[in-house]
Amino acid sequence: MSGAGSPTLDVDGTGLEVVIVAGSWHDVITDALIAGATRTLEEAGASFSLVRVPGSFELPVVSKAALEAGADAVVALGVIIRGGTPHFEYVSAAATDGLTRVALDTGKPVGFGVLTLDDEQQGLDRAGLPGSKEDKGREAAEAAIATVRALRAVRG
Repeated sequence: MSGAGSPTLDVDGTGLEVVIVAGSWHDVITDALIAGATRTLEEAGASFSLVRVPGSFELPVVSKAALEAGADAVVALGVIIRGGTPHFEYVSAAATDGLTRVALDTGKPVGFGVLTLDDEQQGLDRAGLPGSKEDKGREAAEAAIATVRALRAVRG
């Protein structure tokens, strides 16, 4: 969780339509992730909307629908905290694999802001709150915008 080595990205979002798709669990952390993504998209000049889903498991299907409906990119935000059962592994894998598949199937970026955590404090440290060491909502939004730009450069 050092943040060392963070890239400098092209985050000019002018003319882009981005959808933030966010889970509803762990609202303090999730709301902070949304705030970081929202600030970044506003600063970048992108148009955006927010869609809330029940949890991280539902992120892929709604992200795919948003991209198929015309969004240039999605910022997927969620919080999964390890518990005492294998549920953590199943949901984490489903969200990660599903969002990867969405990006590959649609050919459009999915900024990945799904936090997989051992405890709540790790999320608070990454959520972009006052005193947080990182802002994963911002990072996911920056990655989504920069990837749109990279794809457009490659595709001409």
